Amino acid sequence: MDRIVRATAADASVRIFAADTKMLVETARAKHNTSPVATAALGRTMTAAVMMGSMLKGEDDLLTIRVCGDGPLGGITVTADSKAGVKGYVGNPETNLPLNAVGKLDVAGAVGAGHLDIIRDMGLKEPYAGQTPIVSGEIAEDLTYYFANSEQVPSGVGLGVLVDRDYTVKRAGGFIVQLLPDAKDEVIDRLEANLKEISSVTGLLDEGKTPEDFIEILAKGMDPVITDTIEPKFYCNCSKERVQKALISIGKEELQSMIEEGKSVQLHCAFCNTDYDFSVEELKDLLKIAQ
Repeated sequence: MDRIVRATAADASVRIFAADTKMLVETARAKHNTSPVATAALGRTMTAAVMMGSMLKGEDDLLTIRVCGDGPLGGITVTADSKAGVKGYVGNPETNLPLNAVGKLDVAGAVGAGHLDIIRDMGLKEPYAGQTPIVSGEIAEDLTYYFANSEQVPSGVGLGVLVDRDYTVKRAGGFIVQLLPDAKDEVIDRLEANLKEISSVTGLLDEGKTPEDFIEILAKGMDPVITDTIEPKFYCNCSKERVQKALISIGKEELQSMIEEGKSVQLHCAFCNTDYDFSVEELKDLLKIAQ
């Protein structure tokens, strides 16, 4: 079972989120039939988003991460809610690149240069949006930079996806650790030292390290307290009924034009790669509702 474990440390001056996301990343891989490098890029972003989504307070709050790079991947879009549901897609799921200089999947090369957008929709008139440049394309470093520069929250982010020989997801997970405003200098020094002990998130995941293990490493010497555990899942709220409402909203003239063409219409959900077909008769029914 996938898990997000949340904890505090150093008298609640540090907060930690650690996640095992193998199943939800594998679900995304299977739905989008992603190549290994696309799986890694999407999986890292989904893992980060679902942890960040769990930071949201309101029941209907949503968080979206957009990685807008000029690489062959064609960008990444992921949305997470406050209940640890997450969905996402990449522009070009078939992206295939040689391994990078250290023999790893070349996520940075697939992403390219550009910017990172974080959008929080908390039911206000306008959603909160922050944007920072892509500093590496490896996702974790880009989010670390975002937290420090857009939200002024010193953070450490680690993300990893290990793809098996048959292209399925063998391991996936990561962590976000953040210093709160009242953190003392010695706590900052301790956390920096602990972060250096995690040289490879993927390596630790492949050793079988759990979210609790990551918390122990990150909060060593700082008396960590686990506050709760939640189950993240790949979740898309699309349905034929929601797509029907979207069709009705385009107006009577557009619907009439579709009907006059005499062909069925197919609408596609990019998040879960699902197609919805509407026959001419169904379009006529929707036109009646629109009228």
